Amino acid sequence: MSNEHAPLLAHGVCGLSVDTAVCGMGGSEGTGEASTPNAVPRKLNTFFGVIVPTVLSMFSIVLFLRTGFVVGHAGLLQGLVMLLVAYTIISLTILSICAISTNGAVQGGGAYFMISRSLGPEFGGSIGLMFFLAKVCACGVYVLGLVEAILDIFGQDPASSSALRVLPQGYWYTVLYSSIVLLLVLLVCLVGAHIFARTSFLILLVVTISLLSIYISPLALTTPLNFLISHQGPGNQTLTYNASYTGFNGTTLRDNLGSSYTVDYSTGKVMSFASVFAVMFTSCTGIMAGANMSGELKNPSAAIPKGTIIAVLYTCIVYVLLFILASSTCERTLLVQDYGFFQRINIWPPFVTIGIYCSALSAAMCSLIGASRILHALALDQLFGFPLAPAAITSSSGNPWVAVLYTWGLAQCVVFAGQLNAIAGLVTVFYLLAYAAVDLACLALEWASAPNFRPTFQVFSWHTCLLGILSCLVMMFVINPVYSSASIILLLLLLLFLHYRSPTSSWGYISQALIFHQVRKYLLMLDVRKDHVKFWRPQVLLMVANPRSSCQLINFVNQLKKGGLFVLGHVKLGDLDTLPSDPVQQQYNFWLSLVDKLGVKAFVDLTLSPSVRQGTQHLLRITGLGGMKPNTLVLGFYDSCTPEDYFLQDPAFYESEEAGGDDFGVDLPSLQAHFPPVRHVESPRWLTPEEYVGIISDAIKMSKNVCLGRYFFQLQGESMGTKMDGAGRIIDVWPLNLLRPGSTSAASVDVCSLFLLQMACVLNMASRWRHARMRIFLCVEAESSDQGWVVKEETFRELLRKLRIRASIKIVPWDSVVQLYGQKQTQDAGLGELGLTRPAPALSEDFLSAVNCLLMEHSAQAAVRFLYLPRPPTHSSQSQQYLSQLEAVTHGLGPTLLIHGLTPVTCTEL
Repeated sequence: MSNEHAPLLAHGVCGLSVDTAVCGMGGSEGTGEASTPNAVPRKLNTFFGVIVPTVLSMFSIVLFLRTGFVVGHAGLLQGLVMLLVAYTIISLTILSICAISTNGAVQGGGAYFMISRSLGPEFGGSIGLMFFLAKVCACGVYVLGLVEAILDIFGQDPASSSALRVLPQGYWYTVLYSSIVLLLVLLVCLVGAHIFARTSFLILLVVTISLLSIYISPLALTTPLNFLISHQGPGNQTLTYNASYTGFNGTTLRDNLGSSYTVDYSTGKVMSFASVFAVMFTSCTGIMAGANMSGELKNPSAAIPKGTIIAVLYTCIVYVLLFILASSTCERTLLVQDYGFFQRINIWPPFVTIGIYCSALSAAMCSLIGASRILHALALDQLFGFPLAPAAITSSSGNPWVAVLYTWGLAQCVVFAGQLNAIAGLVTVFYLLAYAAVDLACLALEWASAPNFRPTFQVFSWHTCLLGILSCLVMMFVINPVYSSASIILLLLLLLFLHYRSPTSSWGYISQALIFHQVRKYLLMLDVRKDHVKFWRPQVLLMVANPRSSCQLINFVNQLKKGGLFVLGHVKLGDLDTLPSDPVQQQYNFWLSLVDKLGVKAFVDLTLSPSVRQGTQHLLRITGLGGMKPNTLVLGFYDSCTPEDYFLQDPAFYESEEAGGDDFGVDLPSLQAHFPPVRHVESPRWLTPEEYVGIISDAIKMSKNVCLGRYFFQLQGESMGTKMDGAGRIIDVWPLNLLRPGSTSAASVDVCSLFLLQMACVLNMASRWRHARMRIFLCVEAESSDQGWVVKEETFRELLRKLRIRASIKIVPWDSVVQLYGQKQTQDAGLGELGLTRPAPALSEDFLSAVNCLLMEHSAQAAVRFLYLPRPPTHSSQSQQYLSQLEAVTHGLGPTLLIHGLTPVTCTEL
């Protein structure tokens, strides 16, 4: 084997080298991303790369500025319920993240990388872009929260005499201050993620000290405190409230247990469970902060699960204690009317102020860096083409500075919202959608049951994944149905865009694994013992020697299959014992590319055999699976006509030669070069008449229906780009055996005749033939003395009515033709009296010519003709005679299908 000694170990996972193709996560070949880990050294461990950014992102602005907002409006009990719901959702998502991230090498891009390599480029790209937008909006939220905290201290307030309150307030001033803060965040992020990660540890220390001061303050401040709080109300009036800090007090706790949703002073809107939960959930949107730093982690597969779980447990404990502390020590008025109340009740207020500034600033930087890494990964994968191409540029140290600038520009647009609470719902909806996508990725991998899905993290199941998806979707619509619907519509539009753009990737498609899983399951359920004639459909094996001369027939059979199995079969002559490897395996891509070019819904099955006849026997026996096996064999006609090269006629095969190849490395020149030129008249034939007739006999012995197609190179309008509905076309059906007058009658048609009628009806139901007229010709002996053909005609009309076949019946007298057949039979009978046996009846040239003239006279205008195919002779010595008879009858007719049916296919019952 050519690749037998190819290197297996290519990527480092958990200190070992593991091939990403074996891991199941897929690599990044062809994306330019594979070189990134080698070019840029990974510097961060679990603590600095995952725990620190995750904790800071989850603390963010809610920890200091929205704890009172949540407890004051929702009360302690509903606040704890919100925490329970939020942490349940993120816990289920974390299980999925841990499973995916421990199933292979995780590169840069974090959540996007995991989703795209699990679900494929369409889902990965669309959800990755949505997750990028969520991080951008979150960055805007944190910046607005920081500005709000700054204005609480330094903003001008007529009711206050503090010399520190010098900053003018208003919408445009808020936007200005937010832009300045965002510019500062940009400068820090341009320096590099590893420097931010190191400094973030110091920020975490400061935030931790601030938290400790909040927990200690109620123990030090044992005396109640009263505060006078004023806000700017409607009509420029000043609203003043008296609020109290009581210290630990049972009455205060009891009063704060229930909910009391009132007006939010920052937005002027009445709050509800959904709106408060939307703000509170922004504290839970940092669980992927560590995953987004995957490109800088030394060992992401181990660091992401461990660090994320530790960070989430730590933040959950902190939030529960803060909720209990706030509800036990502060009256509801203080909680609702002053979101920065922690500064008022702290032993040293600057502790809280510094904590707010540090947590908000670090969360904004973490979001900006995480979003830029996602955008950088999208640009490397080239899913969205030119618009994102510059985002792939990095500095000498590996920092994607262009992606950082892109992200900063979009975050600048977000801050025009002016208020944190105004966009909290949108941020939460985006994040919930991204979390649902992660759960979906893990669920798909679990349901696909792929052997290479072997995550080292085992604490998950399809139940947790499904529950995570449902909970995310339900909470999305609870928070804001409009935002949720819009985000899903945007996701679907991105999905369709990427699907039709058809980006190339070597990541593997989870859809293929799921389809395989479902198809296998349903094939086992498709029991051939339960087949019924009512639900019969043609399942066709079309033998193709050279597609160059068979494309019209391939397109025609594609219309004839009626949703059934359609397989293109080809026999390559050879003996595997004399060859170093199987030559058939390398040909499949070319045949599948041909199927794509023609736009037919067909499978391909190739075989290697010493003869075409043996190869066709193999394909008839082994093609298909379970209840989906061919029941009809279609062959091109065996004659001396010079075949035409369809590749020279169809623009799809010569107009796009400069275009690139398909996703599987087959370009148009390679496709044309693979299939040999059409056969010339002088060229030797690989198939003898005896072998061709033997193939027909073999198929009949194997209970397969047989169709022979002739002159289909003359059929127009069957190519993929042609739009027609059959208007003006005529389908002619001759259901009686024209070569054996008297063997059947118009009164009693045999199974073969009914099969022929059924195939004509199937064609008439196809999209390109639905408006074609169908004519059925009955050959009768009009000069017969008993005139019984009139009764036979009515009987046949009644049969058509029962079979629900809409067609006009044409009566064709053929007394003169029958007389020519009778003369020959008299001569053969004389031979029988002399004791000379005749293996099969020989038909006179006059009779065959008369039958041909009869067909030419009545079916010259038809687009296609269906004729009865007699059984082949039992003696191979008469194969040439059999083919000569068929050739004489169909000579010059145009597209003709000779059919011999063995399967009962019609049903008159309901």
